[in-house]
Amino acid sequence: MTSCAEPAASASSGESLWRHRNFRRYLTGLAVSAAGSSITQMALPVLAVLYLDATTAQVAYLTFLGQLPHALFALHAGALAERRSKRRQMITGDLVCAGVLVTVPVSAALGTLTLTQLMIVALVRGTATVVHDAAAISLLPSLVDRSLIQRSNSRVGALFGIAASGGSHFGAVLTAVLGPARALLGDAASYLISAGCTARIQALEPARVRVTSGSLRNEIGEGLRYVHGEHRLRTLTLVNATTSFAVGLFNTLGALYLLRTLAMSATAFGMVLGLGTLGAAAGALTAPALARRYGPGPMMTGALAITPLTQFPLLLASPGFGWQVAIGAALFLQFACAGAVGTTQRSIRQIITTAGMQARMQAVSTWLTYGARPVAALLAGGLGTWIGVRASLTVGAALLLVPFLILASSPLRALRQMPDPPGPATAPVQPQPRTGPSLVPEARRTQDDQSNWSLESDGP
Repeated sequence: MTSCAEPAASASSGESLWRHRNFRRYLTGLAVSAAGSSITQMALPVLAVLYLDATTAQVAYLTFLGQLPHALFALHAGALAERRSKRRQMITGDLVCAGVLVTVPVSAALGTLTLTQLMIVALVRGTATVVHDAAAISLLPSLVDRSLIQRSNSRVGALFGIAASGGSHFGAVLTAVLGPARALLGDAASYLISAGCTARIQALEPARVRVTSGSLRNEIGEGLRYVHGEHRLRTLTLVNATTSFAVGLFNTLGALYLLRTLAMSATAFGMVLGLGTLGAAAGALTAPALARRYGPGPMMTGALAITPLTQFPLLLASPGFGWQVAIGAALFLQFACAGAVGTTQRSIRQIITTAGMQARMQAVSTWLTYGARPVAALLAGGLGTWIGVRASLTVGAALLLVPFLILASSPLRALRQMPDPPGPATAPVQPQPRTGPSLVPEARRTQDDQSNWSLESDGP
């Protein structure tokens, strides 16, 4: 993988994204972190289900607490990202995640690890992730010209999926060799590498929001009104939220179903997750070409229509290697559809949003999208206890029809090309002008940037 410490190189509008050092450092940090997070995604359920003998309800609570911070803090994190240095906010989130994950193998070595501690770790890690992601996604439009956003998101999504797949496979190996608790050290190390790469990004960030009220409330309200008032943002955010709700139900019960009902080994479980993340990479990488050929709207609508069908192998499966292969293939297709839709809708939202609203727009989407998952986790726990795990997953498959119906009933279904950026006359927030070529070159930090680089005490 490309080192984040390579010497600087000048960037130009015709230069490959891979040769643009700020984008490369940004991408490297995200990819390494994604690989590490896949280790935790694979190892944590194994630790809870197989080693701590968690019940269905306890697995649901663990997932609920991991997703709860998105509902509680996403809007605040987005508003803070407009006020503060986005890079500093990303580094803070990475360091907190690394620190809290280290406590798990330490407690396991001392024989004091409990499900309660895992739930606290999930809550703290989820909060730090919200802080990081609110800044990370909104930073991208300041690294590249808007005409390159779709290509950039495609590269991010593809490498993210590849790294996540590698992380799942590596996590399976680490879990088998070291045990699930010590495997989490791999994720902790990935957060430290990500923080180092982010610290070396030198591009000039957009002008920050000038605080007049001393409160985040007005800024959060502006973000909510901005997304609600733009029909494309409103539709895509609603599609994301309803998809996330259905996926949240699967994420809550999926590990329990595969590990216990279908008797998958920890290694097979990691391999199946790895196939899914490879599908996400394939979908993200082919999204620009598919959008050019069929149009962004028809492509996203078709992918959302296919997604519910990919659940049939999971719902019909029984223990055995053949079904494991079928589930892996279906997961590959499901994630490919998700990667194509995710890359395209994120690019559309970033293109049509003004610079001063990027973080808040993304925060609203994160709040609704990931905020739906704690509710889905609680519903999954109740349904799993009441009607059984397989029947609950069937409900989740039916819910995947909702985002398809939302997009199919909106004007976006007919969108044939990527939209144009907003004109200055229609921009609700006027950012300060930014000069430079299409690929933004490295810029020296201003006095304000330098004074705000240190960590500040106030948080979301």
